[in-house]
This record gives sequence, structure tokens and C-alpha cells, in this order.
Amino acid sequence: MFQESTVTSAVDISRTSGPSAGGGRPAHLRHVIFLAGVAALGGFLFGYDSSVINGAVEGIRGKFDVGSGLLAQVIAAALIGAALGAAIAGRLADRIGRIRVMHIAAILFAISSVGSMLPFALWDLAVWRFLGGVAIGMASVIAPAYIAEIAPAEYRGRLASFQQGAIVVGIAISQLVNWGLLNAAGGDQRGTLLGLEVWQVMLGVCVIPAIAYGVLSFRIPESPRWLIQQGRIADAQAVLAQVEAPDVDLDAKVAEIDAQMRSEHKSSFKDLIGKAGLLPIVWIGIGLSVFQQLVGINVIFYYSSSLWQSVGIDPNSSFFYSFTTSIINIVGTVIAMLFVDRIGRKPLALIGSVGMAVSLGVAAWAFSAKTGTGDKISMPHTEGTIALVAAHSFVLFFALSWGVVVWVMLGEIFPNRIRAAALGIAAMAQWIANWAITVSFPSLSDWNLSGAYVIYTVFAVLSIPFILKWVPETKGKALEEMG
Repeated sequence: MFQESTVTSAVDISRTSGPSAGGGRPAHLRHVIFLAGVAALGGFLFGYDSSVINGAVEGIRGKFDVGSGLLAQVIAAALIGAALGAAIAGRLADRIGRIRVMHIAAILFAISSVGSMLPFALWDLAVWRFLGGVAIGMASVIAPAYIAEIAPAEYRGRLASFQQGAIVVGIAISQLVNWGLLNAAGGDQRGTLLGLEVWQVMLGVCVIPAIAYGVLSFRIPESPRWLIQQGRIADAQAVLAQVEAPDVDLDAKVAEIDAQMRSEHKSSFKDLIGKAGLLPIVWIGIGLSVFQQLVGINVIFYYSSSLWQSVGIDPNSSFFYSFTTSIINIVGTVIAMLFVDRIGRKPLALIGSVGMAVSLGVAAWAFSAKTGTGDKISMPHTEGTIALVAAHSFVLFFALSWGVVVWVMLGEIFPNRIRAAALGIAAMAQWIANWAITVSFPSLSDWNLSGAYVIYTVFAVLSIPFILKWVPETKGKALEEMG
């Protein structure tokens, strides 16, 4: 979707910008698209590195002879790192610049990939995954920030969509690569490939896009906003000359950005406190973040290969189904991008909640037909087919609604004076909820797979009254109207 989003946005942009001297898209917009594309590689790595573990779960379990509880802690280590990376990225970017943070993230992605490929014990695998998580958290912050700061205002929304598109493509590519590597190893999850077990190669492949991200990030300029903040006016004007239309007055643009930064209120945690604790709108933001995770979406992206094998599906087919769900995720994301501004945030979220509740409920019923233990687990053909369809339907309804709507609404519902701090709290809540689901699923699955999906169904159902009663509609409202 990263490539598709780039092409679609480029076409739309070219239609509204007037021809360049050589015909086609104006030169400055071609350059901005390139810059946004390089920055969005961080989003690609975000999606790839966070979901590549899906294919390695059973290999790690067999290699280190580890139980479900400890295995979940290793997998969830990346989420702890992501929370830390997201927390420090903004402040670090203000100190050393956006591009240097990209360099750090690329280095951490590469180190994590190589370390995860060559672990000598379970604990150091957890350390490498934690470092990869720090890079994920940094990428989740720095890419959209950089794109917003280099994009001309009239194209900012479309260019910002590169990040979400890159994430879902990263997820899909990781599952495709995992499936291809498994086939190359003869379908054996601990088979030998390049002198290593195949799951090790899966975790190591991420070094390739990490190196590409690092190399390309040296070819893009620093954010003009950060340069102005550092007093480097001439450098900022040089960058603005590359990304703004030729008729823009650069002195006036610099003055406008400088005045805007001086007038901004630096929100802090104390701004979020009212007479009775956190402000109601902050709780709504936290609720959106938490519900997005508690429906169990990341069970699909982190554990689907193991999930399908736990109900008797062979490894090769389970890896293929992981890939097909990631394609459905891309389709749903495109649908959300097309309709979020047309039908509104609340209607789309409600459609998603109802669809997810039905899909999860059907999956819970189908998984209840699971029989046997150990290597003799099976499901009747009918229930197995229904479970597959329900899982794909769940991913589709999530992607076309909560996967995109939550991030849109978190950027819109908070008043200007508290937006930055409130977004930080909401994002932290999201990572914590993500961690809770990730770390609990293997044990829940061992206890009762159908019961686990009943829990996710309950959260999907509860999200419906939450939307209807508390979530405001932000479609068509200026950010200044949010009070």
C-alpha cells in the first residue's frame, strides 16, 4: 500500500498543481514525495519488524524449549521498547534533529535484526527485540512529524497517509517473506537455511530495509521547522526552496513558521488535570486507544501462524493465511482512507465495531469445535473454514475503521492547548494495552482458545456504547473548535 498510496497521492497532487516546465508533476512536489517516501520507510520498518515475529514464534518455542508464558514475555519485549522509543523520540528530535533520530532508529533496527538472528539464549533474544521496539517507537513518532513539517499545507493530509500505508505494507511484506523462507526450508519451521534455522533468517532479513532506510535518510534534508528553531535561517530557506512552490516568499514563510512556533503552548501533564482527575476528553482518548487494542487485533499480527497451527492447520498453510490477512489489512486501510472524510469518524467506527463483534463471536464459536491435544489437534472442516473467514472478516472490519479512525480522532479531539500531552498519554495507553494482549494470549490460548475470543468479542461489543455516548464527531470541524 505504500507504493499504491504514493502513486495515488502523486497523481492527485499533480492534477491540482499545474504543470512543471518539463510537463507532468511540478519538480518541487516530486521532491516532496521522495522526502515523504524516505521518511515513511520508518513506517515500513515499524510494520515489518513488529509483525515478523509471527513466523518465528514456534521456532523459538522449539529452539529454547520455552513455555507459553515466558515466550509471550520475549515477544512482548518489543512493545516495552516501543513505549520507551515513542516517549523519548520527540524530545530527542527537538535536541538533535529529525534526521539524526532517523539515523539512530535505522541503526537500532539493524542491530536488533542481526542480534535476533544470532541469539545464544532466550534472554538476549528479548534484549534484541527490546532494541528493535525502541526503533519502532522512534519511527512511529519521527516519520509523521517529519512529513508534516516538510509537506506543503495543501498536500499534508495525503502525504501523511504514506506512513499508515507503509506500516500495513511492512506487515504484509514480512508475512510474504516468512512464507517464502518457510517454503525454501521445506516447510520445516526449524529447518536449515543459509546455515541457520529458518526462524533466525526470518528475524535477520529486516536488516536489509534497515540499511536502505539509513542510507536514504542521509539523502534528505533536515526539517525547516527544526532549522528555524536552531536559528539556521539560511539552511531553512534552502530546504523550503526545494519543497515549496517557486512563487513562495521564503522570508515570509520563515517568519510565519517562526511566529507560529513562538505562539505554541507547550502542553504538560498538569494541563490534563481537571477538578476530578483527568479531563473527560483525555479519558475518551485513552478509551479509543485501549479499545483499539483490547479487541485482539495484534493476536492476528503476532500469533496468527501459531494460532492456525494450534487448531490443526499445517505450518505452510498457516503462514500463507498470515499473509492473506495482511493483504486484507491493506484493503481495509485503503477503504478507511477513502471514506473517513466522506461518512465521518463515528459512523465508520460503529460499522467497524459491529463487524468486529460479529466476526469475533463467530470465530469464538468455531474455535470451540477444536479437539485433541499435542500433535493430534484438529477442527471439523466446516468450523475450520468458518474460523478462517471470520478471522479475515475481523481484520477487514478493524482496518476499515478503528485501524485508521483512532489515529485520525486522536489528532483531532483534543483542544490545541493540551494536544501534545494528551496524545502522549493516549499513545502510552495504547502501547500498554497492546502489551497486555500480546503477553496474555499464549496462556489464554492454552487455557481455552474459544474463551480468549469471547473476551475479545466482549470488548468489541462494549466499544459500541462507548462510541455512541462519549466519542465526539470531528468531521468537518476545525481543530480550534475542539474545546
